[in-house]
Amino acid sequence: MTADFPPAFSRRRFLGGAGVGLSSVAFSHLLGSESLSVQRSHFPAKAKRVIWLFMHGGPSHVDLLDPKPELIKHAGKPLPESFGAVETRRKVAHNPLLGPVKPFRPRGQSGIEISDFLPHMAELADEMCVIRSCHGDSVNHPQSVYQMNTGSILMGKPSLGSWVAYGLGSENQNMPSFVVMPDPGGGLKGGPPAWGNGFLPATYQGTTMRPGANPILHLQSASERSPARQRATLDLVNQFNAMHQAQRGADSHLEARIRAYELAFRMQSAAPDAVDISEESAATQTLYGLDDPTTREFGTRCLLARRMIERGVRFVQLYSGDTNGWDAHEDVLKNHTEYCARTDKPVAGLIRDLKQRGLLEDTLVIWGGEFGRMPMSEKGVGRDHNPWGYSTVFFGAGVKHGHVHGATDDVGLRAVQDKVHVHDLHATILHLLGMDHESLTYRHNGRDERLTDVAGHVVKGILT
Repeated sequence: MTADFPPAFSRRRFLGGAGVGLSSVAFSHLLGSESLSVQRSHFPAKAKRVIWLFMHGGPSHVDLLDPKPELIKHAGKPLPESFGAVETRRKVAHNPLLGPVKPFRPRGQSGIEISDFLPHMAELADEMCVIRSCHGDSVNHPQSVYQMNTGSILMGKPSLGSWVAYGLGSENQNMPSFVVMPDPGGGLKGGPPAWGNGFLPATYQGTTMRPGANPILHLQSASERSPARQRATLDLVNQFNAMHQAQRGADSHLEARIRAYELAFRMQSAAPDAVDISEESAATQTLYGLDDPTTREFGTRCLLARRMIERGVRFVQLYSGDTNGWDAHEDVLKNHTEYCARTDKPVAGLIRDLKQRGLLEDTLVIWGGEFGRMPMSEKGVGRDHNPWGYSTVFFGAGVKHGHVHGATDDVGLRAVQDKVHVHDLHATILHLLGMDHESLTYRHNGRDERLTDVAGHVVKGILT
C-alpha cells in the first residue's frame, strides 16, 4: 500500500466524514492540536514549571542538611529508650548512634547549617528553602519511590509529573509536557511506574530522554523519507487508528498512540535541538561541571533540564543514583563523597544559571530522595533507611529563600515540628503551579481520584 493518496483525501476530511462516526468529543481531540493543550489553572500560579532532582537511594539528612549536636554527643551509644520503638529495614534500632561524618557550618546571611559534603550548594543557602520535617510511610525503596512520585506506596497510580501534564497541558506542541532523564546506570527501585500515567490517559506518562544525538530511542526514522513523505504516511496511519477507535469507543491507549505518533513526528527536529549543547558557551558548560569527568554526566542532564524548560516542558525529572545510588548501608562517608561529588556542583550551577537568566523566579526546583537515613549505625559506618524524618530542599518560585521549615527530634529520627507528609509536599507543589490539590481530580472506577487521595495540606509556612 502506498501513502501517496490524493491531497483531497485529507485527515480532517476523512475524520470529519459521517461514515467514521466519531463522537464530537473524540473528534475535537483528534482534530485539535493533537498534543496536550494549555489548560487553565485554578488560581494564579507562582511557578510555571518544575525541575525535580531526585536523589535515588535516600540521602542522609543528618549528614547533609539537618545538623544534630545531640547525635555527636551520644555517638557510640544506643538510642535512649525515651525515643520508643523504631521500625527499621535492617533491624538497626539497637545499634549505636553514628554522628555526622562531616562537619556542618552556618552558610550565607541566613546562617542555615549545611554539611561540608555540599560546598557548592552551601554557597546558595540564601536561595534555599529547607524542609527538615518530611516524612513518609514505608521503610522500603520501591514503596517510598512510588509514594514520593505518585502519593501512594502501591504501584500503578499516576505520577506527579503526569498529574501536572493532565492539569496544565503543554506549552510547546513540539515537546512533551513531562520529561524524565533517568540515571544512565539504570536500576531505579520501582522502575518506570514511578513516572507512569497510572489510570490517567496514557498520553500523560513521562517521556524518557537522554543526552546525545538520539535523545529518544526509536524517534528518528530509519529510512531516508522526506518530511513530506513521513507526514503522508503518518496521516494514513492516523486515519486507520481513528477508524479503529471509532469502532471501539473511548480508548485512552489508542488515542495516546495517535498523539504519540504526531508528537514523535514533530520531535524529530525539536528534540535533537533541545539536547544540542554545542551552542552553550564554555563558561556555561564549566558552570555545570562539564569540564570535569566527575560532574560531566549529571551536569549535562542538569543543563538539558534548563534547555527543556526553555522550550516549554512543564515538568522535568532527573534521577541521580543507579540500583543502589545514595543507599549508604555500608559506608556513609564513601557513598556520599561519591554522589555529592557527582551532583553538588551541577545542582548549584543549575540554580545559578536559572537565576541569571530570570527563570528561577517562575521555576520550582526540588532536591531530595525517597527518604533519609537512620541516626543509628549499620555495619559500623553505614546507615539504614529512614522515612520517619528527612529533608527536602525547594528553590525558586513562590517559596521563602534562606528559610528552614520544621524539625526532626534531637537525633534526626522522626519529624516532630511542623511535620510535612509526602501528601503535603504534593499539595504544595500543585499549589505553586496554580492548582488546588482537592480540585484536580480524575474519575476512575466511580471515584474522583486525586494525587493526594483524601489527605494533604499546603505547607503555607514556606510560601512567600
